[in-house]
Amino acid sequence: MTGLSPNISVLKSRKVGVIGSGSWATAIAKILLENLPAIHWFIRSDETIELFRQYKNNPGYLRGVEFDTDRIHFTSDINQVAAACDILVIVIPAAFLRDTLAQLTVDISDKFVVSGIKGLVPGENIVVGEFLHQAYHLPYESVGVLAGPCHAEEVALEKLSYLTVACGNEDRGREFASLLQCSYIKANTIDDIWGTEYSSVLKNIIAIAAGICHGLMYGDNFQAVLISNAIQEIKRFVDTVHPITRDIKSSVYLGDLLVTGYSQFSRNRTFGNMIGKGYSVRTAQLEMHMVAEGYYSVKIIREINEKYKVDMPICEAVYQILYNGRSPRKEILKLTEKLT
Repeated sequence: MTGLSPNISVLKSRKVGVIGSGSWATAIAKILLENLPAIHWFIRSDETIELFRQYKNNPGYLRGVEFDTDRIHFTSDINQVAAACDILVIVIPAAFLRDTLAQLTVDISDKFVVSGIKGLVPGENIVVGEFLHQAYHLPYESVGVLAGPCHAEEVALEKLSYLTVACGNEDRGREFASLLQCSYIKANTIDDIWGTEYSSVLKNIIAIAAGICHGLMYGDNFQAVLISNAIQEIKRFVDTVHPITRDIKSSVYLGDLLVTGYSQFSRNRTFGNMIGKGYSVRTAQLEMHMVAEGYYSVKIIREINEKYKVDMPICEAVYQILYNGRSPRKEILKLTEKLT
């Protein structure tokens, strides 16, 4: 990881656009406005934009965060943001990525595009960075990945949090990281785009497993075993799919897993907890009103792993419960025999 040397004049000249309106998009917008005089923000719903302007907060997410809306250029036209900005931060559920970007008519191949998405592209079975490279001709050096460990709710409360920007171009990664640096955010950079994306995807699946176990009344002792086995499972997978030298114990991998597996703010853990308590998948999804990325990701990871044959007992247990309707109690009991 590298340190940062923010250049204030460079920071203030950047035109940055946020694409998405959920809690993480809202948190990122809050962070960016600590350093930028203004941002552009694509929100699909004109009604949401009008309510945002009226009440000075996002009506759907993190309503405790008040914005100076005079510093935000809102639009429901994604092409306006793409044309106006040289940096785009995409923060929408992976399941909706293709449909949202299908509206683009502006060429974004010369932009720096940062993915704040913690999921895989359905149908393509690839990470977001690879999708952007293939579909929009973005060089990998122009793709960044934003990862935790960080929850939007704690950003809203301005609790000290750490972010990591993964990018193959060190200068671009450092520059974007310095846009995030403020009194409550510390930002680092690494060059492991694939490992960062896959790890972000896998930790959501593990969080569902942790939630299921909590719903089944497994205690902290077992959760510790689950998570310690999970980081080994993540390492096996990312080292097989993209074998480079990486320290799986660093915060972007292990830290992100821990906060997602244990935190009360983790939507994937919450979703898993409901499944463990007996909710059906559909009922849990309807009651949450938010997308648990791990639900979609576990199916895609399993399909990808048909090629690599990595031993992934935790992910397999989650898949069997969510997609094959297996008993959570019986599947987790079988899993306990495979963990050490």
